[in-house]
Amino acid sequence: MSITTQPFGTVDGRDVDLFTLKNANGMVARITNYGGIVTSLVLPDGTDIVCGFDTLAGYFSEAYKANSPYFGCIVGRYAARVKDGKIKVGDQVHTLACNAGPNHIHGGVKGFDKCVWDAGIAGDALRLALTSPDGDEGYPGELKVVVLFRLTDANELVMEASATTSKTTAVSLTNHTYFNLNGFTGKILAHEAMIDSAEFLVADDTGVPLGEKAAVEGSVLDYRKARPIGDVFGEYPQGFEHFYCFGKPLGAFAKVAAFKDPESGRTMEVSTTEPGMLMYSGFYTADNLMRESGAQFGQFRAFCCEASRYPNGPNIAGSPGSLLRPGEQYTMKTAYKIGW
Repeated sequence: MSITTQPFGTVDGRDVDLFTLKNANGMVARITNYGGIVTSLVLPDGTDIVCGFDTLAGYFSEAYKANSPYFGCIVGRYAARVKDGKIKVGDQVHTLACNAGPNHIHGGVKGFDKCVWDAGIAGDALRLALTSPDGDEGYPGELKVVVLFRLTDANELVMEASATTSKTTAVSLTNHTYFNLNGFTGKILAHEAMIDSAEFLVADDTGVPLGEKAAVEGSVLDYRKARPIGDVFGEYPQGFEHFYCFGKPLGAFAKVAAFKDPESGRTMEVSTTEPGMLMYSGFYTADNLMRESGAQFGQFRAFCCEASRYPNGPNIAGSPGSLLRPGEQYTMKTAYKIGW
């Protein structure tokens, strides 16, 4: 694998670069140290299968900021929603920035997706590092984070993260890339999905799970055998925005999901150490967003599979690994293996 670097612009007076990772098969991933954003994932035939922009300005357009879809970024300090923006650590309640109605989402007003990360090349990996200060967006503790991206010759885009903290805090990182295996020639409703999960977290009327789990058995959300993403729309007109729980221990790296575009034959397998995954089919993505080359994004034109700790995990009894303590190390690994 090779990694090359080129200037991508500046943010808050800091230089931003674009890193191009290329494997032996001609597959290319482009990642910027602004937000750790995966801007492109290009197959050897030239097809780009992710939502993103070819210029840094694309991520600062008024249309993008108004929609805030989090294309391709590293989400943190805590992925997904936290109820009322409050987390209890020991006897103390910490109030986080609320940026999703009454709730906190994806790290707050300036989450990790809007930070310029320190970047370098470490062997065959792009290494990104960030220090989040004590009190950042309301979170306790200084958090030091390192993320490694690799593009293997097995056609896997791999994200590995580690973190340490000075105070007990909540941590849940994920990759927020949107995928369309048909290369945005159409929507993703015909994509076949398999999700290896027997239950999901039930969300309240503000979209936050409070701890209740429901079985997928006998429901339209049962994707343990592959079937079209579009099948879910008969009961859920907005499509997927459901957090599936995996029946494996936290930290055990295993295949948890698979997707196929029947028209092109392209496939993607997802493996992760995480205890669950938010499956999202892009209901809120604005139709006026497109790549500079003309690739059309928008509603139901790409899906996310965000492997992470439980949404609202710090407030759910028994939620695996939602809090990180001094002296401990947070770790996660997720891999997306593409076939064509």
